[in-house]
Amino acid sequence: MSEEFRAGFACFVGRPNVGKSTLMNALVGTKVAITSSKPQTTRRVIRGVVHRPDAQLIIVDTPGLHRPRTLLGERLDSLVLSTLTEVDAIGFCVPANEPIGKGDRFIADKLAAVKKTPVIAVVTKCDLVSREKIGEQLLAVSQLAEFDEIVPVSARSGEQLDVLGDLLIARLPESPPLYAGGELTDEPEQVLVAELIREAILEGVRDELPHSIAVVVEEMQPREGRDDLLDVYAHMFVERPSQKAIVIGHKGERLKEVGTRARAQIEGLLGTRVFLDLRIKVAKDWQRDPKQLRRLGFYD
Repeated sequence: MSEEFRAGFACFVGRPNVGKSTLMNALVGTKVAITSSKPQTTRRVIRGVVHRPDAQLIIVDTPGLHRPRTLLGERLDSLVLSTLTEVDAIGFCVPANEPIGKGDRFIADKLAAVKKTPVIAVVTKCDLVSREKIGEQLLAVSQLAEFDEIVPVSARSGEQLDVLGDLLIARLPESPPLYAGGELTDEPEQVLVAELIREAILEGVRDELPHSIAVVVEEMQPREGRDDLLDVYAHMFVERPSQKAIVIGHKGERLKEVGTRARAQIEGLLGTRVFLDLRIKVAKDWQRDPKQLRRLGFYD
């Protein structure tokens, strides 16, 4: 491996709903973070990994930084601010289609206090405005603070994504890869959703079959034509028909309770409304079947 190989962390910050998660997904090349037009969709730190022959860029997507009005908001902001001190570069995202506001100035002031980490201003959503408007926004951003670079991009069209990647990677230290095996994220949304569903089932059935349930999220995507509703299709696997009856309960009441509890937890995690479709399948003795174990995500 070349001695000039670089690897490190960069994070995107910005007020809610400026396209941080969409930008990370575009750079990684696949959906590793949930996206929605609803602010505060991201409620935790998510990492996406960009693999190149000369570098490995780990992008840290953070919740939107804003003046908190709740305890949750305070904790989310604390999470973001702690992340800023742990990365090698920061991308400050400002959308091209909205005027600079108090929220952007608030974040620019916060970033000014991070003395040792280079900050690149990223003007997002450039596919939504004219070239003239992009130029005006670049000028407005330049007046917010002193930035290492300012780059306009579009995650939707892919414009300038390679330039942004190069700028971030140039600021990473020389290092061997930090993630092996071509990983694109270390914490997929679907895994977390599956775990929330399994937790809801176990709460519902208590001690009756705690180790016999596996959950796989088969599909998770925004409802067509809607940006405020996420469709989640999941299968729950049990080992025997008698266990299936336990999960369903009398006249389906237990399954209904499980779905209600799981949906509330998933909506809290993802920050958007959820339609949850739960199906139960019997996978006989799956805990002892290597083939079924692999299918259910339990690898060797």
